[in-house]
Parts: sequence; C-alpha cells; structure tokens
Amino acid sequence: MSDVMSSNDPRIEIEELLDEFYAAPVGHEQLGHFESVTSVPGPYDALLNHHKHMTVTVESHYDEKVDVKVHRCNTRGNWYAREITLVTVDTKRIVQYGIVRLNIEALDADVWAQIESQNIPLGRVLIEHNVLREVQLFGLWRVQAGPSLAGFLRLQIGEQLFGRTALIYCDNTPAIELLEIVAPVDNAD
Repeated sequence: MSDVMSSNDPRIEIEELLDEFYAAPVGHEQLGHFESVTSVPGPYDALLNHHKHMTVTVESHYDEKVDVKVHRCNTRGNWYAREITLVTVDTKRIVQYGIVRLNIEALDADVWAQIESQNIPLGRVLIEHNVLREVQLFGLWRVQAGPSLAGFLRLQIGEQLFGRTALIYCDNTPAIELLEIVAPVDNAD
C-alpha cells in the first residue's frame, strides 16, 4: 500500500481496498468473488455507472435519506479506512456496502472531524462542507457474495451483486478511494 496516491497516475487497486479488512489469512473470498465487467444490467447501471456520489444516488433511487453504519475502521499514518453499510432512515433498508480509504491530509480539519465522527455518510459531509469534488468511476464489478458480504447485506452466500470502484478528488487532489456494492434491487423499486 502506498503512502500517497500519485496525482499523475491515480488508480484504484481493488486488492488494496479489500486488504484493508480482508487481507490474509482471512482472504478476499470472505467478502466475495470479484469479476471486472464493462457493464451492469438495469437498474444497477443507473445506480453505479456514473460520476456522482453514491449517497445522493441511492437517496434519489429510494426516495429516502440514508444513514451510515460503520462496522470497522482503522488508521495507518495519514490513511483512514472504514467498512460501512448505508441504511435508509425511515424503512431501515440496507442499500449499500462499502469500503472507503481516504487520505486525512487531503481534507480540512473540520471535514475530517465530521467523517471521523462516523455519524454522517461521506458524500453528505463533502457536499455540506462545499468541498470541491469530482467523482471518477474506475471500474464496474460483478460480485458473488462471500460470508461477510452476505451477512452485511442479509443475503444468501453466493448471491450475485454489482459494485464499482471510484476515486474522489477533493479540491483537485485524489483523496478518497471507494468500493461500493449496491444491495439487490427489486424491479418494483
């Protein structure tokens, strides 16, 4: 894991994100089996294949605000990582799983303090603080849920899901790496 993302060659390595919580001996398969894909079926394409914050996207899709639940977090040097789910406020529906890895030094102290409090979804914090941000989609993924992911999303092991990796630039600096996996969507949603 590098200490600083290179602004000349920003990239997202899914293995590095998974290693934050699923490194050996646990292994990535505990979370799931990941296959890179060029497209995902509807309605997942509208939920994942864009350059917007997932907080805003899932709130719009479900017509309901979401809260963040932080399951685990760690800090190594100036890097902070957390494993989360997003849950709708009123219906308590789990709509997304994620791993977030961010460079603390790329954020103002008040923004970092609010993120560290673990009470507000990341996207909402950045929006409310008017952080100049750009979300760059890096990849789409087909995911077979492993035991951990199935548990977080209350699914069967092996269930097929879809996700993405993305990078958020804050004030023109690559600052936040994301793995975001959406929960299954009913066609009625």
